[in-house]
Amino acid sequence: MTDDTADSSGPSRHDRIRRHPTPGARNSLAHWTSAKHPLRVAINYIFVWLARISPSLRLRRWCLRRIGVTVGTGVSWGLEATPDTFWPELITLEDHAIVGYDATLLCHEFLQDEYRTGGVVVGERAMIGAGAIVLPGVEIGADASVAANSLVTQDVPPGTTVAGVPARPMGGHSSDQPDGDDEAVGSE
Repeated sequence: MTDDTADSSGPSRHDRIRRHPTPGARNSLAHWTSAKHPLRVAINYIFVWLARISPSLRLRRWCLRRIGVTVGTGVSWGLEATPDTFWPELITLEDHAIVGYDATLLCHEFLQDEYRTGGVVVGERAMIGAGAIVLPGVEIGADASVAANSLVTQDVPPGTTVAGVPARPMGGHSSDQPDGDDEAVGSE
């Protein structure tokens, strides 16, 4: 999944990212209070905390909606999963999506001279594994899967399974796996 591949099916994540320059010599995180009102971030944090620890899926979905996340029907939000606390309103979870334990969906990046924002879309029936991180501007297609502990830096086409850091498509056969991974596939 190179940027060239993303261009053939539409804009890449980088095309969907908004850049916000920050003044002065300090890094952009030092200017975060100019980017988002501190009270709004504090309120978001409380709802994020509740969504992370609640044993009830219904309460988790309710908390996510209160901070602006678009939550479809039948969405499952795993324990300790974290939506972006600054811009949760940029997250869309389509019907029956699953976000696994301790996954993180980021909609912002604070850099030296600017911060960037971009929406994250998790398509219908898509699955994000435990501990995975999804960067701003990424779209995960319908029925796609992100393996546990992956770093998703580019769009995931519908029906595709990705894994790794950075996440790359997984092949259907053990011969498609990188060297040394054949035993992990269980080829007996």
